[in-house]
Amino acid sequence: MTTVLFENATLFDGHSPEVREPMFVLVEGNRIKEVSDAPIGIADAEVVDCAGKTLMPGMIDCHVHAYAYSVRLGSGDRPATYYAHYAATFLANILDCGFTTVRDIAGGDHGLAMALAKGWVEGPRFFYGGLALSQTGGHGDFRSPGLPSNDLCLCGAQKNELSILADGVDECTKAVREELRKGAHHIKIMGSGGVMSPSDPIDRCQYSDAEIAAIVEECERRGVYVAAHCHPDEAVLRSVRLGVRTIEHGTLISEGTAGEVKERGAFIVPTFSVMGAIREQGRAMGIGQTSLDKMEAIIDLAYGGLETMQRAGLKLGFGTDLLAEMHTRQGTEFTMRAEVLSPFEILHSATAVGAEILGQEGEIGVVREGALADLVVVAGNPLQNLGLLASNGRDLSLVMKDGVIVRRGPRRP
Repeated sequence: MTTVLFENATLFDGHSPEVREPMFVLVEGNRIKEVSDAPIGIADAEVVDCAGKTLMPGMIDCHVHAYAYSVRLGSGDRPATYYAHYAATFLANILDCGFTTVRDIAGGDHGLAMALAKGWVEGPRFFYGGLALSQTGGHGDFRSPGLPSNDLCLCGAQKNELSILADGVDECTKAVREELRKGAHHIKIMGSGGVMSPSDPIDRCQYSDAEIAAIVEECERRGVYVAAHCHPDEAVLRSVRLGVRTIEHGTLISEGTAGEVKERGAFIVPTFSVMGAIREQGRAMGIGQTSLDKMEAIIDLAYGGLETMQRAGLKLGFGTDLLAEMHTRQGTEFTMRAEVLSPFEILHSATAVGAEILGQEGEIGVVREGALADLVVVAGNPLQNLGLLASNGRDLSLVMKDGVIVRRGPRRP
């Protein structure tokens, strides 16, 4: 059993806005054995001196797409082996950025989870929802409006690398059961239009009440939850009223809806870095004008939505939603959220709140005795200088996952 002792650390534990120093943390195997404000005497431990540095929980990105190798979503222009190798690159990068856990919200599957568990792919802890459910012509339907419908099998089996099309209560129920059979930790639905889908207005709801209720009921019987992609306020409100547990994006939320989200104990996972990336890089990456126009329609309003969430005291997860070569921009989620939120609110989202979303409270996203040893050492205090986490790992001196040091020293630019 390996033993690692972190000494003289400034400690951010994931919960408290106040850091403690100097602190001493002992890791035995893959668990945190002891957290103390006094030196810990132990023989044969590897000692990591954290003087002048912050020890904090490994972070959690609750909205990723490990297989999203292209902005031409649903194009099917590459074999599965190609996007599997993209996923390996994506996951290695995000681990280097200090994210020791991710929630793949659409596309991630059992094969990738097994490869990570075997150590064949280096990456973070992996929670996945399988294929997202979309209605025909919804946010998961990436066919251009001009594509003839006879190219589509209308039996509910048509799918792409991120989504499956399911219409009506029976198809939705069967699709949920199939994704759960394949090991999904949650089920995602497309509750409104979106940016990257060419055929649906972004400000309109998707799926009927009956379809959403059937999906939620099926998941509740299995003991898993439903996440819903929602931009407009109406989509957020009807989703939480029908039992959806996490809202992805929530961009145009109103004060009244935010109050109901809070009352029902639901979570919201805003995603800003993808919006900034599309605005800055989208045209050069080949994103179509329809999608670029949709993004421009919501990006500035999104900050008002984040202010609404903050005032309501909602539980916010940390998500990036980055696609293809955008995935190297993890750090921009910190800087964009900082326009509204405090450093503690952002770090709390990326640690303890993320663990709660995943049902992993006390296991990850926290530095305390008995928790899993997912830890990051930051060269400074990110509660005073959030840029230390926005630099995509360049200001991290150590990343530990499951008690194993996976990276030492600052990452190369």
